[in-house]
Amino acid sequence: MKKAVVIFSGGLDSVCTAAHLQPRYQLYGITFSYGQKANQEIKIAKHFAKILKFKEHKIIDIGFMKELYEKTNVLTNANMKIPAKFDYTIVAPIRNAVFLSIGYAWAFTKNATLVSYGAHKGDKNYPDCRPSFSKLISQALNQGEIDGIKLGIRRRINLWTPYTSGLSKSDLLKIGYRILGNEIFKTWSCYSNTKIHCGNCESCNNRKAAFLDAKMEDKTRYKF
Repeated sequence: MKKAVVIFSGGLDSVCTAAHLQPRYQLYGITFSYGQKANQEIKIAKHFAKILKFKEHKIIDIGFMKELYEKTNVLTNANMKIPAKFDYTIVAPIRNAVFLSIGYAWAFTKNATLVSYGAHKGDKNYPDCRPSFSKLISQALNQGEIDGIKLGIRRRINLWTPYTSGLSKSDLLKIGYRILGNEIFKTWSCYSNTKIHCGNCESCNNRKAAFLDAKMEDKTRYKF
C-alpha cells in the first residue's frame, strides 16, 4: 500500500481528511506543537491517530514559532482576544509552509507518495490554504530533492488537499461521519485553551456552520 504523510491537528478538517485517505494509504501522521493556545489539539490528535490506525504518529515541538510571531498572532499570544469572526490576526504567517516543509522531509524519508493537509474550499481567507499555494510549495519542495528523485533514491511527492478537489468543510464532515460515526464529535476545533469548545471563537462558529450546511445534528459540547 502507498504511504501518505498527513499534517494532523486533531481538528475536524484534518481528521476527516485522514479518514478519507485511510482506505487507500498507509498513514503517517505529524502533529505540531507551535505554542498554540489550543493545546487540547495534541491530546485529540493522539486519540484519532489510534482510531485511524496510523503506522506512525509524531508530535513535533516547534514552540519557538510562538516567539517568532511575537504579538501579531491571536492563536499564540495569550493577551490577544480571539475573534468570533475572521480577522487577519488569526492567520499565522506561512504556518502551513513550515508544517509542509517538515512533513515533506519525513515523507521523502519514508518513501511516501503523498502529503496532505485539511485545507478546504471554505478556507479562502487563508493564503497558505489555497490551491495556488499548495501547487507552488509542492513544486518547490520536490525541486529541493530533484537530484535524489532523478537518481531514483527519492520519490516525487504529490500534495493533496480537499480544496484542490473542491470539497467544503461540510463535505469533509459527511465523509468523516460516514467512516467514524459519533467519534467525529470528539474532534477539536476551538482556538481557546479550554476543556470543551468555547462556542464563540471563529473556528467554533465555522464548525457549527458546517453541521448546519451538512444538515446534521451537532453533538459537540460547547460552553456557549
